[in-house]
Amino acid sequence: MSNDFSALLETFKQLGVSRAYGPPLQIGGEELIPVALVSFGFGGGGDGNNAAGGGGGGFVLPVGVYGRKPRGQVAFQPNTVVVMAMLLPLIGAAGVALRGVLRALRP
Repeated sequence: MSNDFSALLETFKQLGVSRAYGPPLQIGGEELIPVALVSFGFGGGGDGNNAAGGGGGGFVLPVGVYGRKPRGQVAFQPNTVVVMAMLLPLIGAAGVALRGVLRALRP
């Protein structure tokens, strides 16, 4: 069982790197390299009586592109929709913290 899990883990390590940075694309005279946030998780177990199980999953979230202009300049251009979605939990936590501070300061 552990050899199978090790082989699966190595396969997904290689897959994750290839998914984080995509192949360069030529669009409108500009070379673009897609960038993504890649996450995978796995678990498994058994009860010692030849019963075992496991599972896994993952996601790929496109966060933007690196653009290379004809003059050789490289700049990151974020995917604004995904960046805003990723900031929502942080904004919510900041709002809850601010509300707590304001309640504590109330006479």
